[in-house]
Amino acid sequence: MTMNQAVAQAPTMNGAQMAVLRSQLDGIVRKMSNTLLRTGRSGVLNRARDFSCCLLTRDGELLTAADSLPIHVLSGPDLMARSIAQFHPNQKAGDAFLHNSPYHGCSHPADLTVIAPVMDEQGNHRFTVLAKAHQADIGNSQPTTYMAEARDVYHEGALIFPGVQVQRNWEDIDDIIRMCQMRIRVPRQWHGDYLSTIGAARIGEKALTQLAGEIGWDRIESFASQWFDYSETLMADAIGKLPAGSVIGSSVHDPFPGLPAEGLKITARIDVDPVAGKVAVDLTDNPDCLPCGMNLSEACARTAAMIGVFNSIDHRVPKNAGSFRRIEVALREGCIAGIPVHPFSCSAATTNIADRVANSVQTGMALLGEGFGMAEVGSVIAPSAGVVSGIDPRTGEPFVNQMFLAMSGGAAGPASDAWWTIGHVGNAGLCCIDGVELAELSQPIVVYSRAFLPDTEGAGTTTGAPSTVVEFGPLGADIDIGYLSDGHCNPPVGVRGGGQGGGADQYLVDRDGARQPLEACAQVSIGQGERIIAISCGGGGYGPPSGRDADQVAEDVSGGLISIDRARAIYGVVIGPDGSVLGADTAQAREAMA
Repeated sequence: MTMNQAVAQAPTMNGAQMAVLRSQLDGIVRKMSNTLLRTGRSGVLNRARDFSCCLLTRDGELLTAADSLPIHVLSGPDLMARSIAQFHPNQKAGDAFLHNSPYHGCSHPADLTVIAPVMDEQGNHRFTVLAKAHQADIGNSQPTTYMAEARDVYHEGALIFPGVQVQRNWEDIDDIIRMCQMRIRVPRQWHGDYLSTIGAARIGEKALTQLAGEIGWDRIESFASQWFDYSETLMADAIGKLPAGSVIGSSVHDPFPGLPAEGLKITARIDVDPVAGKVAVDLTDNPDCLPCGMNLSEACARTAAMIGVFNSIDHRVPKNAGSFRRIEVALREGCIAGIPVHPFSCSAATTNIADRVANSVQTGMALLGEGFGMAEVGSVIAPSAGVVSGIDPRTGEPFVNQMFLAMSGGAAGPASDAWWTIGHVGNAGLCCIDGVELAELSQPIVVYSRAFLPDTEGAGTTTGAPSTVVEFGPLGADIDIGYLSDGHCNPPVGVRGGGQGGGADQYLVDRDGARQPLEACAQVSIGQGERIIAISCGGGGYGPPSGRDADQVAEDVSGGLISIDRARAIYGVVIGPDGSVLGADTAQAREAMA
């Protein structure tokens, strides 16, 4: 019996049955994620939580990706699973595959992914499990997994696996493991992370097989079909509440190595048809691929556009293959925000240009009318979230790891203030900020200060996040840090009258205390006695600041988020000596601003 025949014969589930089964499947994905969090060896996994897990149908349709980073999973798992089916048409129980090729569906080479088929007792492929883990080191020619200045994939130097078999009969193919250990600077750390990732996939396989033993494979497949249809209906209803229209959104990336001197403008055309319940995003009118590491993979281009749409509608719509049927994304081969052509590098595909795509869509949606869309989320990657490397004097061993000391970036929406520590638009706040003590224990650094910067929030009726500032430096040894900090020239913009958020910046403080500006995109050596100051982007505001509740402005002043002068000049709120709102003076100030 085929899957379609089984689904057709299966009884329709009621709402309670679907809710229970959805929770069970989400629980399987959370078990997978917990495995990565608890057993990952690098800080990027066990502290920052830069990983994602999901379940797919045997045809590669996304079933659930509970608590996963959107940029990792909305599109990409489907493309990777289908490429593996093409390369390995005769998969068996116990097989597993490594995949990180941006030319065959992965997000970027740093996101090393384990994919395994889940078979029934007769050896039929029923579902697929996927675990994706960002790497501290993937063999790049520089000790970073974000190499913005890579002229091509050869200059980048990453190990790339286009769906390569790494396990057979649940046992490693050691040739692949040795290859990785010879190319990666921290082989024991990498191997620990690999074991964590393969373990997460196997936990998912085991749990899904156990569930099928309880309720049957056909029932799970029937659920998948009905869940997709239900999600599509919710998506159509959500889009039906949007105004009809065609808008063009744009967002400008700062000048970087390999990008134009004036920066790079990303443009998205968004067509909303509420009657048909569809949104179409066209990214074809963007520049060709460029000789740098900023080109998007197809997975990231498609996903970034989808993120912008989901950020502009009811957040309760499930993110799966069913709701995706209502979003059409037009991409062009050979485009920096489209489908890359080998050997153009996609080293930084999950962040910078992808962020500009998502922002162009959600700010474009704000043009449809009041109460729609979202402001710009702040750009990344400031040195406070850079990749730090060197020789640890405590052990004499090399270390490489991405830190997550601070990044804020949250954008205001039409009904709420920003989520301050969203990180960037692609991870939706699911990555965690490093604890100072753990960061200092894990690599030879000292964190001297970490704070939010006053008067850097995106002002508005609802406000964007303020910028963060971190000062840190090496302890007992020199360190290198790689970063690609967008948002200095083009800070996050507000919409519907909202103001821009704080921009990014970075400085080197020498041994005498003098401050020197650093390049926005660089691999910098920091000597003993020196420090680096890293300022991240804030986020844009939504709506005119004069529409913000005056008592909320007073609370922000009391909390040190904004100054009394900014409260009056930007929000039209006059604060008295005791911290209270002076009503008559505020009314007069706001009348003058109208």
